[in-house]
Amino acid sequence: MKKLLVILGVITCMVGLCACGEEATLDPSISAEEVLLNAEAMVEMIDMIVGMNATEQYASDPIIYAGLLSWQSALEDIGDFVDTNGGTVTAKGDDVVVNVNVLGSDHNAKVEFIFDSSIASCFGITTNVEYSFGELMVKAALNTVIGMGTVFVVLIFISLIISCFSLISKVGTKQQKTAVTTSEKVAADPVVAQIAEKEELAGDAELVAVIAAAIAAYEGSGSTDGFVVRSIRKSNKSKWQNA
Repeated sequence: MKKLLVILGVITCMVGLCACGEEATLDPSISAEEVLLNAEAMVEMIDMIVGMNATEQYASDPIIYAGLLSWQSALEDIGDFVDTNGGTVTAKGDDVVVNVNVLGSDHNAKVEFIFDSSIASCFGITTNVEYSFGELMVKAALNTVIGMGTVFVVLIFISLIISCFSLISKVGTKQQKTAVTTSEKVAADPVVAQIAEKEELAGDAELVAVIAAAIAAYEGSGSTDGFVVRSIRKSNKSKWQNA
């Protein structure tokens, strides 16, 4: 019995909360039918403005301009605007939400208006296209494919960038090895030249002796102790140039 009373109390509280949330705050001097008729007239006016390509004239009013852009974007799925077909007026706290049913050649839609309790100010205008369950599933699948495709493309791009790092390191290592080899070669060249010079002189020992004797005779010296022949080079000049 106590459990039953508790359950009944909880249900009563929930009903009371729902009633408080939907408490009508509409101005008593304005009927819901008048509000709905005015909203339907506003929908027709919005369609006329968009059809005349006069949307930009209302750019200074952000609420109306956003409503016009929303309607213009929805027309791609609505098709041709046929007519309005009633709607609902709901009071939510200090706001009044009006949904106008719109009939289109391709899809139906609902235009949502948000007014204050006196219907003196409009806070928002939004057009919501009504899609079938199949169309919603197709859109969801396309969004999923696009999202996953974008993720995979980004991952592939990142993997390519990471793979390039190894190539860059290999190129740097190769350049360092080339520089070291070149420096070693440059350092070894003087040694090679000295060895070649010594070999050249060793191979031409007889020629060196003859040349040294000729120089000693030319200078009137009896020996070759006063000078040393270090290298022998072939002259490229002709006899006429030496004359």
